[in-house]
Amino acid sequence: MLWTFTLLLFCIRLSLGMTSMAMESQAELWIESNYPQAPWENITLWCRSPSQMSKKFLLLKDKTHMTWVHLSQKTFQMSFFLGALTESNAGRYRCCYWKEKGWSKPSKILELEAPGQLPKPILWIQAETPPLPGCNVNILCHGWLQDLVFMLFKEGFAEPVDYQVPTGTVAVFSIDHMTPEKEGVYICRTHIQMLPTVWSEPSNPLKLVVAGLYPKPTLTAYPGPIMAPGESLNLRCQGPIYGITFALMKLEDLEKSFYHKKPIKNEAYFLFPNLNIQDSGHYICFYYDGSYRGSLFSDILKIWVTDKPPKPTLSAWPRTVFKRGKAITIQCRVSHPVLEFSLEWKEKATFHKFSVDGDFIITNVEGKGTGTYSCSYRVETHPNIWSHRSEPLKLMGPAGVLTWDYILNEALKLSIIIQLAALLLVLLWIRYKWRRFRIREAWFLGTAQVFTMLFIVAALLCCALSLTGLCNGVLTEQTEIIVPTPKPELWAETNFPLAPWKNLTLWCRSPSGSTKEFVLLKDGTGWIATRPASEKVRAAFPLGALSQSHTGSYHCHSWEEMAVSEPSEALELVGTDILPKPVISASPPIRGQELQIRCKGWLAGMEFALYKEGEQEPVQQLGAVGREAFFTIQRMEEKKEGNYSCRTHTATLPFKWSEPSEPLELVIKEMYPKPFFKTWASPVVPLGDRVTFNCSAPHQHMSFILYKDGSEVASSDRAWANPGASEAQFFIISVGIGDGGNYSCRYYDFDIWSEPSDIVELVVTEFFPKPTLLAQPGPVVLPGKNVTLRCQGTLKDMRFALLQEGTQVPLQFKSASGSSVDFLLHTLREEDSGNYSCIYYETTMSNRGSYFSMPLMIWVTDVFPKPWLFAEPSSVVPMGQNVTLWCQGPVRGVGYILRKEGEATSKQLWEFTSNDGAFPITNITSASTGHYSCCYHPDWTSPIKIPPSNTLELIVTGLLPKPSLIAQPGPMVAPGENMTLQCQGELPDSTFVLLKEGIHAPIKLQRPRGYRADFWMPVVRGEDSGIYSCVYYLDTALFVASNHSDSLEIWVTDKPPKPSLSAWPNTVFKLGKDITLQCRGPLPGVEFVLEHDGEEAPQLFSEDGDFVINNVEGKGIGNYSCSYRLQASPDIWSEPSDPLELVGAAGPAAQECTVGNIVRSTLIVVVVVALGVVLAIEWKKWPRLRTRGSETDGRDQTIVLEECNQEGEPGTTTNSPSSTSQGILVEVPAPM
Repeated sequence: MLWTFTLLLFCIRLSLGMTSMAMESQAELWIESNYPQAPWENITLWCRSPSQMSKKFLLLKDKTHMTWVHLSQKTFQMSFFLGALTESNAGRYRCCYWKEKGWSKPSKILELEAPGQLPKPILWIQAETPPLPGCNVNILCHGWLQDLVFMLFKEGFAEPVDYQVPTGTVAVFSIDHMTPEKEGVYICRTHIQMLPTVWSEPSNPLKLVVAGLYPKPTLTAYPGPIMAPGESLNLRCQGPIYGITFALMKLEDLEKSFYHKKPIKNEAYFLFPNLNIQDSGHYICFYYDGSYRGSLFSDILKIWVTDKPPKPTLSAWPRTVFKRGKAITIQCRVSHPVLEFSLEWKEKATFHKFSVDGDFIITNVEGKGTGTYSCSYRVETHPNIWSHRSEPLKLMGPAGVLTWDYILNEALKLSIIIQLAALLLVLLWIRYKWRRFRIREAWFLGTAQVFTMLFIVAALLCCALSLTGLCNGVLTEQTEIIVPTPKPELWAETNFPLAPWKNLTLWCRSPSGSTKEFVLLKDGTGWIATRPASEKVRAAFPLGALSQSHTGSYHCHSWEEMAVSEPSEALELVGTDILPKPVISASPPIRGQELQIRCKGWLAGMEFALYKEGEQEPVQQLGAVGREAFFTIQRMEEKKEGNYSCRTHTATLPFKWSEPSEPLELVIKEMYPKPFFKTWASPVVPLGDRVTFNCSAPHQHMSFILYKDGSEVASSDRAWANPGASEAQFFIISVGIGDGGNYSCRYYDFDIWSEPSDIVELVVTEFFPKPTLLAQPGPVVLPGKNVTLRCQGTLKDMRFALLQEGTQVPLQFKSASGSSVDFLLHTLREEDSGNYSCIYYETTMSNRGSYFSMPLMIWVTDVFPKPWLFAEPSSVVPMGQNVTLWCQGPVRGVGYILRKEGEATSKQLWEFTSNDGAFPITNITSASTGHYSCCYHPDWTSPIKIPPSNTLELIVTGLLPKPSLIAQPGPMVAPGENMTLQCQGELPDSTFVLLKEGIHAPIKLQRPRGYRADFWMPVVRGEDSGIYSCVYYLDTALFVASNHSDSLEIWVTDKPPKPSLSAWPNTVFKLGKDITLQCRGPLPGVEFVLEHDGEEAPQLFSEDGDFVINNVEGKGIGNYSCSYRLQASPDIWSEPSDPLELVGAAGPAAQECTVGNIVRSTLIVVVVVALGVVLAIEWKKWPRLRTRGSETDGRDQTIVLEECNQEGEPGTTTNSPSSTSQGILVEVPAPM
């Protein structure tokens, strides 16, 4: 078996302050011999207990032979003498020792091979700090002998990545700072220092992967996190991935509380049947897949096992001091679900408030809200037990009329002025003293440096606090659903039958399209190699000529980015004269029904034979049908029961036979009827969709199992079902690439099983191009007739499915050797009308399918409506432009005919992809104008007569002068009023056409006697609003029209649409600068008015919409809006614009700096106090300095030394500070 580990399991303890995950109870086994002189002559195996002494030790060989020793006194280790290594004592050894209540965990397996070869080492990992990605990993290689040379190899590298020569039997290889680049497959080998040609076999492969790649799960407690001693508790760990293993840990005791659990769907339950006080603590969970890639940890869940719940926390928002007219919200909080909260008031014993969410609103009317509060709660599992009370919280009344914000803002302004003044005074004082006294003492320089650093630190802190809170972000965690890979297929290829064993290659193929690489294993643990996946999702492992070293059992895995598959079926190579042993399987036999027995071989071109125990001759034989064969028992009865096996043999003489397969027992058992199995939605789904399988049984209290392609993938235990449940649901939260396949379910009760359910084919779409779906003879069908739907794909050897809109299950399935298939619909009725579509998919790659075809409308009717003809973009087209005439029928897939009045010929079109036919006319001229109509036919041979469409007049413009268009009484009217649009042309005896933007056909036509047409629009409505234009053409030259008039926009509304309001250059006043507000509307000829909040009537009017605003005495700040009225309708005003706020230079954010002001003010006060202290100290020193200055001769030839002791010649007096204070001065000559 391939050993793969993940850093997660070994870094868990370290991330929580632990040191190791190793089981201390496991025994240790090693070898001692006459190394290196005669390493195989005198062998002794030693077994040692790592933690405790024992009297009993047990040595096991190949799981069958046991040797045990019972000692009179306890010891830590025991020896087992083997003597010289021979074929008889070679094998696999393990040992264990007796503990107080049973045998310990066996040691690691020691494989002793034939003499001349070192034992195969064992490779595993041990993690160090820190955890997860970036974790330091120690790889341990156990070589069984001392003083060997250990080599560590990584797949893909010819040279070893590291080597060690340890003094013991174990070498430690360190990989620092584990990253994805250091992932890979590692092995180790050993050799003797004196004999470098004597090597061991490669160790087991060790694949290192970085953990923490999956999203964290959620951990919840049922019935709740607070329980009483003796009660039962379920901890539910739920992750987003289907079919993974969950683990639960208690942080206070990781050594004894590490639980593993197989999932139910995508979750696992950890049961604590009888709680005690020691079960209280903090729990976390995680999950990992088959390759031990693990998730992040869940959030910590605290469990209390107590008779009384713990106390909650109590806080006040926004603060604990009432403001005038404002309320305070008291928030009572705990970290687990609560049934109800209770609030108590110390000053009033009868006061009680209850809340579900823990929020209590307290008002301070007449000062009655102040006082001390506390809260408690109760949980749903124990509704009669209230928790401990929270810590008390005191609410206080308002501070007075002056608010803290006002006081702190004023204090900030004053403190800044004081700080600047103090800084200026200090600088002047330093300058004065420097010039007056030329003081050069060290304390002065130190004082100056302290002041400088204080101001720098204060400035930096103020800047940092100003930036606090500017960047607030929201992290959105996205979750990705990953489904484990299905098991691959393994087979052999060779030059059979010419040289069958000269060039043998094993192939591994995955049904998942996202497979990245394959690994081949021998005898469960012997690693062969890994290969990357090809485009056909398979990989070849060439073995060459078959020899004795190649014999054994092989299987392969497929690896994706974040999952590893189950192993393939085992392929056994037994020698050059015997073919590999086949594998036999069958579904449970059902009385009276057909049964298929599958025999899977490993080479192509073989023949198959089925045998029954007790009969010499084969029951059935099949010819060369590929690598597998299916034997059919037509009707299963008692006489057909028994043990069956199958064999394969070559197709030509002399036959070469395989070994018989493992026996398959067929026994008819009493069974429940098959369950009803379905999906809640359609089984044809795209990637990422959710799929729910529902398996229901006619009996209650059953356990259910879900199968995919014959293999069990999930189960539902009745212990977790609702009482009386007779169904189970299986979820795939997000369908992945490998989730497609054939699903079924069964249910059972103890030893009685049900029959398998009907198969549901789950198809995952959007992998291949969409097919086309056609109806023959056509999509319009008379009732009682048949129609054939042909689905044409792009790939061969696919399976097709036909679907109808509104039905969940596909109507028909068909497999085809070509790229198309025909679905026959018999004797259609009117209710069979609807949209049909089809897909195709491959059955060998997890039912990966194509996109859906375009829907095809099948219309079953004997009544046919006439089509509709329209022009796009309009039936009035400028000269030289293009136009398309559309004939719209009821369904797609019919034939269309376009006719023009006065022409004998017509245009025909058969449209398969839409329900309308397009007839384009390019570079239109006067010859293209006229009356058009169209019709459609279900098929060209149908005798059905369908009436023609409406008549369309196609008009070409640009040949006459353009008219003018005006509205009376104006372009804007109220709903319900009348309006007249006047189109004025330049030629008499013309036909006028009124057009509206967005409508293909003319609105109205009129033939007046003069030069003008009046289009009267009575009782207009809102939908009459729009952009209008008109053209005209002469009666003597029909459909040859003028240019379009200028566009005219018509508004039908009680209130004109609101204008927009903007500010230039911006909305913030600068000192001495004005702001221009710009009001813009959609209509011309209007008057604008500007309104300012706080003023009763607007005072600013403008015809161009520009208003200049100044901020004299702060009167320009506030919210503005504008509106307008038409000059033709002065009584109708538009809706006001959206408000626009003008602010001062500081903006409204200056009022939200209370916290920053407090901190800044505190810093300023500290700096000012420090300055005052320093000034006071210096002021006290001034009289002394003046005294010393008066005793000098006024020349700068001496320096007064007060605090520095000078070392002179012998006999020289040294002046101390005390002597200086008594007036004794020492003058030292100083050069000019």
